[in-house]
Amino acid sequence: MKKVILSLAIVVSLTSCNSVKNMNTSSITSAATLLSSLSSNSTVQQVSSLFTLLDANKDEAISSTEAIGSVSENFNTLDTDNNSSLNLTELTGLLALLK
Repeated sequence: MKKVILSLAIVVSLTSCNSVKNMNTSSITSAATLLSSLSSNSTVQQVSSLFTLLDANKDEAISSTEAIGSVSENFNTLDTDNNSSLNLTELTGLLALLK
């Protein structure tokens, strides 16, 4: 129940932010739901699906404005090459943080 409420709170707060006004709300909702269900036992395919949902501008990278939840909270840790964006390999590092 807490995950559902947290997911909804994330979606509501994100939809009010200017940086995500042009993002598809259903993608944000799907990303928040998928993110809340991830665990250290999740698959790379699940992370890949999350990557696709978060990459709103389809530039094959997640910027800090596209990141939500624990991805946003751990953005600098996940950004191992310090280029201010996350590629799929870097996002997969989220699984290690969920242990």
